Amino acid sequence: MNEIHLNAVGVISALGEGVNSLGGVLDAVMPQSVRPTDRYTPGRALHLGCVNGALPSLAHLEVQFEGRVNALAAAAFAQIRLQVEAARERFGPERIAVVLGVSTAGLGEGHQAAQSWQAGRGWPSRYHYAQQEMGTTSRLLALLAGAQGPAYGISTACSSGAKALAAAARLLKADLADVVIAGGVDALCSFTVEGFSALESVSAKRCNPMSRNREGINIGEGAALFLVSREPGPVRLAGWGETSDAHHMSAPHPEGAGAAQAMQQALARAGIAAHRIDYVNLHGTATRQNDAMESRAVQSVLGTNVPVSSTKPLTGHALAAAGAIEAAICWATLVGNPQGRLPVHWWDSAADPELSQVPLVGPGHALGREPAYLMSNSFAFGGSNACLVFSGG
Repeated sequence: MNEIHLNAVGVISALGEGVNSLGGVLDAVMPQSVRPTDRYTPGRALHLGCVNGALPSLAHLEVQFEGRVNALAAAAFAQIRLQVEAARERFGPERIAVVLGVSTAGLGEGHQAAQSWQAGRGWPSRYHYAQQEMGTTSRLLALLAGAQGPAYGISTACSSGAKALAAAARLLKADLADVVIAGGVDALCSFTVEGFSALESVSAKRCNPMSRNREGINIGEGAALFLVSREPGPVRLAGWGETSDAHHMSAPHPEGAGAAQAMQQALARAGIAAHRIDYVNLHGTATRQNDAMESRAVQSVLGTNVPVSSTKPLTGHALAAAGAIEAAICWATLVGNPQGRLPVHWWDSAADPELSQVPLVGPGHALGREPAYLMSNSFAFGGSNACLVFSGG
């Protein structure tokens, strides 16, 4: 069977833990999940999508596996552990692979360790440089899953989580695995928040995608993991597309050329026409340049009748985890949703006349039927573009 299915999902974000926590994106009342805090910028409050509450302890493992990124990944993995164990018993550990989108890795722990050393206190006893390696979290998941197939990380900034799902599909189609644990994870830390602030990309207010008043992103954190296989499941990864603009280190191609090509590739791989898409989850960062180019790309590929929204005002921009979390939001929209309620686009309703006017989903909007095909966009620094198309299994 050549179809690629998502058999299980585990997710943790500012909205909460578990796929049911994502139901809030469909509600007509806005969840207050992204909140102001000075946790990472003392004395300067920013809206951030923080994961609150205790995370799994990794203290019983080798020190290289400790850290917030890995704890978030472990929290998502715990939700699909039983399905992974069943797959391991059926196919064998050597036929289970792991592909994970990561960007910050152990950056927070490394920053704290460097500050300790600079202050003359030496390196912390529970710090190891391997915590910062991009492949450490995929190796952790392989350890937790008892998986012995290929295990690696993808680090393409904000497209990482989406590209991990495309990579999982390729492993399955190449018969290098029967099951792939795939997704993305990222954690907040002061280094990341200050870094994006230095780029003048961060809004102190709640982000306001597609508005003429938009001022930038709210950074978030979280993880989403999928059990991907050729076995029929609740959701199908129908298509995917990946392109690279190589236009600018941090700015997208102004006309959205690569973004449009990724969307066209995903449609072609899914074997469907543009009018079959019922909804698009936008990358929707609320920066001046991203929203401008993405609205152009969506209009050029899909026209002006497909409902769209950005869910980043509810999760924050979770960087390498964003594409995976938004894939989980598509899962929550496809499964158990007979009226086809769609994720709401929360903004100030101040339309920007300079943007292509794509239809934004309002509170209570529903298709009146089960959704057929959903699209999710993820765009990143360096012009790394990814687009995923999902359907019911």
